[in-house]
Amino acid sequence: MAKVAVVMGSKSDLGVVKPAVTVLKSFGAEVEVRVISAHRTPDEAHAFAKSAKENGTEVIICAAGKAAHLGGVIAAYTTLPVIGLPVKTDMMGGLDSLLSIVQMPSGIPVATVGVNGGENAGVLAAQILGIKHPDIAVKLEEYKRKMKEKINADDAAVIEEASQF
Repeated sequence: MAKVAVVMGSKSDLGVVKPAVTVLKSFGAEVEVRVISAHRTPDEAHAFAKSAKENGTEVIICAAGKAAHLGGVIAAYTTLPVIGLPVKTDMMGGLDSLLSIVQMPSGIPVATVGVNGGENAGVLAAQILGIKHPDIAVKLEEYKRKMKEKINADDAAVIEEASQF
């Protein structure tokens, strides 16, 4: 079974990662959810990243705010794909988190989604898994078909409503 680890720097980030967990489970992926801080528990971050592949993890999502170093630290210790999920902050609305995650040095990439973009982090992880897992690829096609149908229905409704102005 496909497995994704969703790691957050603080328990307070749980609301941001929940959409990622939900979407991944809807695609049939196993999801491991952890709280590991790059700064407060660096030994645990190192051990987690070094053992992730042997534990069956195929993709890692890292949610963090402010300095947001978690994704970079995890990426430094693994060759698995790492997706950064910036968390909105009071100070800069999440721009600080976004820039901390996206500005990685050469050789240590962290794919990054938008601030509080949990659903997109989950979908991106599923797309990565879909390369190897055909069942997830099929569910992604269905997911995208349903999005298209919803937008087409919304378009038709707006056209109809606008004709009444």
